[in-house]
Amino acid sequence: MAELIVVGDRVLIEPRTGEDKTDTGLVLPASVSQKGDVHSGRVVKTGPGYLTQNPEYSESETWKESETPVRYLPLQAEPGDLAFFMSNEAVNLRYEEKSYMIVPHKALLALVRGDEADEDAPSATTIDDLEDLWDGDE
Repeated sequence: MAELIVVGDRVLIEPRTGEDKTDTGLVLPASVSQKGDVHSGRVVKTGPGYLTQNPEYSESETWKESETPVRYLPLQAEPGDLAFFMSNEAVNLRYEEKSYMIVPHKALLALVRGDEADEDAPSATTIDDLEDLWDGDE
């Protein structure tokens, strides 16, 4: 996927598909479980970050070759993270016969990184698990 370049503060996410199970054991198909405002998926690529001015750049010092007038502040999300994000800010994209979503970094709610984010391991991390962290006052 080297040809696809994610720009700015955007994140390319492969959305989770499949069925979810409720606490009572009811199996919900993907079409029902993804109707909420919050979706989840695996981060595939990230953009370079937020564009900002390079304080070390000077137009009067033209002898400095390697400096550019801008810098990028890197994003928190990294490839391989499990991301929970607001679906209303996501843009659907089809690339090389696969479905992806491009999400601005500001729409990410939470990231799961490390052993817990291993896709092959049984996942106990759902949006219901994150409700304890969300107080709903905002």
